Amino acid sequence: MEKHYRCRVAALQGGIAMFEITSLQNPKFKAAVALKERKERDQEGLFLIEGYRELRRAVDHDVKITALLICPKLFLGENEGFLIEECARAEATIYSCAPHLLEKLSYRDRSDGLIAIAKKSTRTIHDLEVSPNSLFIIAEAIEKPGNLGTILRSADAAGADGVIICDRCTDMYNPNVVRASVGTLFTLPVVEASTEETLLFLQKHGIQIVATTPAADQFFTDADLKGSIAIVVGTEQLGLSQEWLDRADLQVKIPMLGVADSLNVASATTLLLYEAVRQRSSLCSLK
Repeated sequence: MEKHYRCRVAALQGGIAMFEITSLQNPKFKAAVALKERKERDQEGLFLIEGYRELRRAVDHDVKITALLICPKLFLGENEGFLIEECARAEATIYSCAPHLLEKLSYRDRSDGLIAIAKKSTRTIHDLEVSPNSLFIIAEAIEKPGNLGTILRSADAAGADGVIICDRCTDMYNPNVVRASVGTLFTLPVVEASTEETLLFLQKHGIQIVATTPAADQFFTDADLKGSIAIVVGTEQLGLSQEWLDRADLQVKIPMLGVADSLNVASATTLLLYEAVRQRSSLCSLK
């Protein structure tokens, strides 16, 4: 069938077999396009990774790449070849595509010529490692992929032990989450769980729940954010659910001195993470 759709062995360079895709109707290409949809990602257990930095971090953290679609004419740097070779050695199938095909598949204004198909992680909340000073982020029903990706980026930067996505609204494998996280989706443990599962996990490991809400009496800078804690942040529009507010060991707020009554959820998460880092810096040296 690939032969009929003009998908053939195009080159053998450095021992890498490369297949050429020239048509929008190519079944391999159509399967990649379908992964833009959450239903297809859930059904196939696969997702897209676009961009050199994102793919570099995925490969470095043992994400299984099953296929890599490339267009050398769109490359932005000189290191893409080494990354392609690594993917090929890890048994990814390499497809060379015409520029207009990568542009159609891309989520960016301009494709940089690398889009991978990868397997989803099978990690669950029970695989998370807990220490006496664990720092977790719990993101409840975050709606916007860009916000979720930025939360992951901040959690990685602050050295968090993991992110738990509760009662998901946004799929963590949405291409815009991968993009906004700049590949940090792959650099720290990220799992999805229900609120019930998460509360049981926190109780089992003695992790204190720190809820963020404008209704709190205490500023986050005055709260004790040392020890083993989970900072819980809620939906962009409504904030945390009542269940999380009721189960919290501590409620904190961020000073709001202007007209707005709250910050963007990703910005708020970043502030709390770095306050926790600041307080812990006396316990251990920063990375």
